[in-house]
Amino acid sequence: MKKGSIYQLEGRVPLGQAVPLGIQHVLAMFLGNVSPLIIVCGLLNIPLETKSMLIQNSMFIAGIATLIQLYPVFKVGSGLPVVMGTSSGFIGTEKAIGAAYGYSAIMGASLIGAILEIILGFFIKPLRKLFPPIVTSLVVISIGLSLLPVGVKYFAGGSGAADFGSPKHLLVGTVVILVIIVLQNFTKGFVKTSAILIGIIVGYIVAVCMGMVDFTAVKEASWISLPRPFVMGFEFRLDAIISMSIMYIATTVETIGDISAISVGGLGREATDKELAGGVMADGVSSFIAALFGVAPNTSFSQNVGLVAVTKVVNKFVIMTGAVFLILAGFFPKLSALLSVMPQSVLGGAAVIMFAMIFVSGLKSLLNEGLEGRNGLIVALAIGIGVGIGNVPEALDQLPKFIGQIFAQNGIIMTFVIASVLNLVLPKDKDEAQEMSAQV
Repeated sequence: MKKGSIYQLEGRVPLGQAVPLGIQHVLAMFLGNVSPLIIVCGLLNIPLETKSMLIQNSMFIAGIATLIQLYPVFKVGSGLPVVMGTSSGFIGTEKAIGAAYGYSAIMGASLIGAILEIILGFFIKPLRKLFPPIVTSLVVISIGLSLLPVGVKYFAGGSGAADFGSPKHLLVGTVVILVIIVLQNFTKGFVKTSAILIGIIVGYIVAVCMGMVDFTAVKEASWISLPRPFVMGFEFRLDAIISMSIMYIATTVETIGDISAISVGGLGREATDKELAGGVMADGVSSFIAALFGVAPNTSFSQNVGLVAVTKVVNKFVIMTGAVFLILAGFFPKLSALLSVMPQSVLGGAAVIMFAMIFVSGLKSLLNEGLEGRNGLIVALAIGIGVGIGNVPEALDQLPKFIGQIFAQNGIIMTFVIASVLNLVLPKDKDEAQEMSAQV
């Protein structure tokens, strides 16, 4: 491999530069990668030992998935500095499926949905025309809005906790938030980028000092263990598959947006159809592998997209060092156990900020599209009905059960469907139509 610069896509840079910059990417996504599993396992009362194993698997899979994106094989992979991890966008859907049928049904639906996403990768060119920024922005907004209640519940100690809302949980969550605020606004570089992780560490230490942590599971966990596939089983339910497949379509749109943002923000050019197609197929392949290991679907991580845009560090070797670190972390169960015994209020302090920032990022993109005329109507109906039904799921109780299973449990799917349909059927505003004609 030829020598290169951290600001060049190809080429090897010195390990002294690559390792810390690669770990910086890991720090930016580490919490986001493990938190979906921690949240879903908590909601479904998954045993602590199993949760630790799944967290271990999630780190291993994130590293493998990132390597697939970096170095394409048979057109699978974007070849761009895309960091992959467990998607938080599926939490609401996974919660609904898990409550109805159990964790194995989540994995069965995820397996089939991953195949759908691989197929979608072959049709990326027409998909780009079907899902303009207004649709992708609304998907991101609805993901953030649907996750906020989950973050608040964790902030208060976790759903079902005997001491839910107790002062000690609120104090720990508040400490995490304050640390993140201070570091984000009064520091620079590595510390600022790592603000969320540092906030979690400080909150964890405070929780330990308050006697809120039981380290028995950490003591009992082995030092080294291989990630294990086929541990959760598979159950295939039609309504679960439909629900998960729609979410895969929604995250495909999000992935297209992430890859486009990396190309524009990091490389100063638009992403090619080949890069987008490879990136979407890599999402599908990675999610298929993830399901085999009992891990939720993987997708591109928006926080790392932002890191690339800010630092302009696009070198694939740098990102690869971070991917290798993730893979190695997947072989140490004590690290997974240490995360699994963390009080939910520690995660909640960071989750409130992370989930709200997902909403903010979608809002920024939406405002760039304008809210006049046609766009305003699409936004109003998609958010009003989609998020509204997500907050009042009993509104669909009189309809067939599978409809409620798909649309009522979170607002993401409903928002996506309404926005996509309206975008296709509503006539373009005069100025927009003229602009599109000029581009053709």
